[in-house]
Amino acid sequence: MTLREIADLLDAKVLCGDERLDGVVVEYVAAADMMSDVLAFGQPGFLLVTGLNTPQVPRTVNIVGGIGVVVVRKPVVLESTVELARVLEVPLLHSPLTMFEACGKLYARGLKPINVGVKT
Repeated sequence: MTLREIADLLDAKVLCGDERLDGVVVEYVAAADMMSDVLAFGQPGFLLVTGLNTPQVPRTVNIVGGIGVVVVRKPVVLESTVELARVLEVPLLHSPLTMFEACGKLYARGLKPINVGVKT
């Protein structure tokens, strides 16, 4: 699924990175509000769904090699977050959905959770 398809699915506004949405294919998704979890369990090529809207989000995703961020359940995303995402070239989406709704829709479309070493 491309980031553009995800933006449409989640009724998300593209805050930056619009030019990259069609070329980025997403296979893995993680949901977290604690960036320490993202640093510990993130893997290259994943999409982060988060309720955190601070500049630490695009910075952390960039560090671990993530391919984009969807901010959920916040009325606004801080301009400093948008600007840093733009500088780091991390596509940033803003969805009105809750984290539960966003993750449910992504899972239903076949996206996979990142592997954090938990056996099911």
